Amino acid sequence: MPKKTEIRERVQGQEGLARKVEVASERFFFNLRWFAAPLYLGLGGALLVIPVKFLQSLFHLYATAFSANFDDVFVGILDLIDLVLLANLLLIVMFSGYENFVSRLDIRGHPDFPSWIGHVTFGDIKLKLMASIVAMSAIHVLSDFIRVDEISTRNLAWSVGIHMAFVASALILAFMDKVMDSTKHRSEPEEDEAH
Repeated sequence: MPKKTEIRERVQGQEGLARKVEVASERFFFNLRWFAAPLYLGLGGALLVIPVKFLQSLFHLYATAFSANFDDVFVGILDLIDLVLLANLLLIVMFSGYENFVSRLDIRGHPDFPSWIGHVTFGDIKLKLMASIVAMSAIHVLSDFIRVDEISTRNLAWSVGIHMAFVASALILAFMDKVMDSTKHRSEPEEDEAH
């Protein structure tokens, strides 16, 4: 029959092995976040396309400035605003997504470093994403409204319906985040008192 010290050593050896496996697994899982880094790099590549399309739209706007009516100029300018919003959305997702899910950006000493980057949480990203989508959708509805004579009633109804779906989704997301945030704040003092 084994002695108590032998049993204790064997149990401690098994616990030590289990702990080593746990630590190795956690490091492996933690390092998997780097598989997301190329995705953010890909978004950077997509960002390069936006200035090309912006300049193309701007050139077309200048080329038709004297012959185009006000509605066409208005829609052309709305298209430019839409591209700027899309670029801003890409920057928000790239910077804050990388910072939140992959690694901190080591460029904080740069004079042009945006102060908002370190303060945007995952919930903020969702809300900013939905707000940008709603704004872009509103621009499309407005441009459809400007060309109401050229667009079928069915297409206009779909445009407004899709926009309202985006608005409703954004409101539901904002409400859910507010409820989760208030629940989190209410539970924090109880946890502090327990310690």
